[in-house]
Amino acid sequence: MSIRFLELLAREASAVEFEGPIIQARASGADPATIEELERAKVEALKVRDLLKRRARREAELSALYDTAGDLAALRDLDAVLEAIVHRARQLLATDVAYMTLHDPERGDTYMRVTDGSISAKFRALRLAMGHGLGGLVAQTAVPYATADYFADARFRHREHIDDAVKEEGLVAILGVPLRLGQRVIGVLMAANRSARPFHQEEVSLLASLAAHAAVAIDNARLLQETRNALEELSQAHRTAREHGEAVERAAMAHDRMTSLVLRGGGIEDVAAVVTDVLGGSLAVLDDLGRAISGDVGELDSGVFEAAQASRALGRTVRRGDLLIASVDVGGEPLCTLLLRSDDADERILERAALVCALLLLFRRSVAEAEGRVRGELLDDLISRPGSPGLADRARRLGMDLGAPHVLVVAKHSGQRERAAFWASSQATLRHGLAAGRADEVVLLLPGDDAGGLAQRVARELTASLHSPATAGASRAGDPANVAAAYQEARRCAEALIALGRAGDGASASELGFVGLLVGDGRDVPGFVARTLGPVIDYDARRGTALVDTLAAYFGTGGSPSRTAEAMHIHVNTVTQRLDRIGKLLGEGWPAPERALEIQLALRLHRLGHTDTPDTMGPSTI
Repeated sequence: MSIRFLELLAREASAVEFEGPIIQARASGADPATIEELERAKVEALKVRDLLKRRARREAELSALYDTAGDLAALRDLDAVLEAIVHRARQLLATDVAYMTLHDPERGDTYMRVTDGSISAKFRALRLAMGHGLGGLVAQTAVPYATADYFADARFRHREHIDDAVKEEGLVAILGVPLRLGQRVIGVLMAANRSARPFHQEEVSLLASLAAHAAVAIDNARLLQETRNALEELSQAHRTAREHGEAVERAAMAHDRMTSLVLRGGGIEDVAAVVTDVLGGSLAVLDDLGRAISGDVGELDSGVFEAAQASRALGRTVRRGDLLIASVDVGGEPLCTLLLRSDDADERILERAALVCALLLLFRRSVAEAEGRVRGELLDDLISRPGSPGLADRARRLGMDLGAPHVLVVAKHSGQRERAAFWASSQATLRHGLAAGRADEVVLLLPGDDAGGLAQRVARELTASLHSPATAGASRAGDPANVAAAYQEARRCAEALIALGRAGDGASASELGFVGLLVGDGRDVPGFVARTLGPVIDYDARRGTALVDTLAAYFGTGGSPSRTAEAMHIHVNTVTQRLDRIGKLLGEGWPAPERALEIQLALRLHRLGHTDTPDTMGPSTI
């Protein structure tokens, strides 16, 4: 009969099946001695079965520990190793959940690092203070703790947030062992069940072995990472040294090329070509006003100019998006700015190029100042000594033809005399004209015949250069003998603009309305009347109407349509219709005080005969 028990052991039968031989013997009527012998055989067989089962479990545990050691030997991913340890702890101890917490030195508590089998988000985010809960007590004492029923165990300091998370996870039985590195506890490895169960010493030892492997894995990973960091730092230092050497060599080569270009008489465009050849990308060079000297800048926003200002303040290149910006100043004033559109470039080469461009511009400025003195002396002579001999020859040597139409512009400004004089000299050189600087004004004699348009342009550009209002008056100068008179008229125009509260504007006498009659030397009364009242006069002449008379009566009666109708012996509706027609001819805003004053003056001059336009005075319909 013992053979039956051996067969049961061989096929790893369950404990219940070992009752089978005894039941069969009793059913067959075996005597009590036989039954007793079978009972003893069964007990011995069950003992052998338990021994085999424990050895099989131990073999599985040793196999798991061996696999864990193999994973550590081929450590590639710390997270993967720790997850494998926690997963094996759950499997070997046959628990519902296994998890690992690690010590946080900054906060002085422990936090969940890896979980296996967890279903609660609150539990996975749980942090345990030292001494709180089972895990906190293990971390504090470095001693394993186990409980078959956590909530009924008074050994642990229960905290509401810990118990809430444990309840949400549904845990009852918990086992925890420390993760130790020498005398230091770096965390806790735990296994837990959702029902009450005791934990045997063998299970505690197994979990402690897995915890030891986990601690080794963490320490090896730390050492490996420190080694990798050190190697990376050495490698980075080597790369940096090599790149620095290459950059220095490349910068020296670029500097030699730029210096050679300057010595051979090259310009800013040549320097820009060297930079783009060495660094790639596209380069633009701006002057002190932000205008392109070389290259295409496209649309520039205020941020680019703020970056240029920062570059001048810091003395180095500033990056803004894909733009590298290097700017140079002299005496606190911007001289030039280089904009390189490139993803990656040597900033030192760009900074050297900016210095070379600045030197070229300073040289140009010196040449321009010397030429400006010559041009200024000629303009002074044209104004103060118009009959001096040799003026035309001196002008021809400067590339000017005094016999061609010219405009004289006087620009009033406040302060920054040297900057204003340099700007005027540059304009004169570029436009083949003359310029001279005075205490609070600059004088330009430029080719052209549009006095008003040129005055506005000069006022606008000089204002931008000085960052303060510059007011320009202009007058046409027909020949050298008229330059002095044109200067006086242009100066009166500028002063009139300032008196009228139009500082920062530009105009000639013709743009000043009736004020132009007072400041202009030509006293172009017919022109003033034509500009102010011409459409109404022409309408009367073509249609035989009396709009001029109606307008005079309207102003004469204080702007009252009813009194105008009485004075002209017509119906008030007719007056209204005529005034509507006048509004269409003169444009909106004609009754405004300043405009009305000019219209009334033009009416008076028209009636005095200061116009060649026919005046039809007889009454008629509109």
